[in-house]
Amino acid sequence: MPTISKLIAAILFGATAFFAGEAFKLGMPEGMQYGQYSTLCVVIGLLSGWRVMGRQAGQGYGMALGFGIRTSAIIVAWAILLFCTILMVRKAFKKRYDSPMEAIVDIFALALEYGSLLFTADVLGALIVGGIIGGLGAEWAKRRWD
Repeated sequence: MPTISKLIAAILFGATAFFAGEAFKLGMPEGMQYGQYSTLCVVIGLLSGWRVMGRQAGQGYGMALGFGIRTSAIIVAWAILLFCTILMVRKAFKKRYDSPMEAIVDIFALALEYGSLLFTADVLGALIVGGIIGGLGAEWAKRRWD
């Protein structure tokens, strides 16, 4: 059921995913093409905020902090899975794999490679601060309007 706390959580975590994605871009080599990267980050953030944080709001501000950080971690997990799968499909169309199993295994190798690039102060800061603000914002909206 749609609630204002789910909407607030979706908006705040959409912004969190956007800013974390932009911070991630800063650490990547020049010349990379990103296409719809920022848009997909926002969509992942919106869905995670609505489905994960929006459901957990209403259990207190202390719990909201933890749920907010958890929602940021879920955003990272889905983003890595989505973008590594997209990268694997692009490589598959260029005939860089000998078998389908090799392509599927490469998703996890790519996830390790690009996941290690997430551990910068800018990206982690955006995720942690955004998770805290998103969690507290959803809790505040739940107490005020729901």
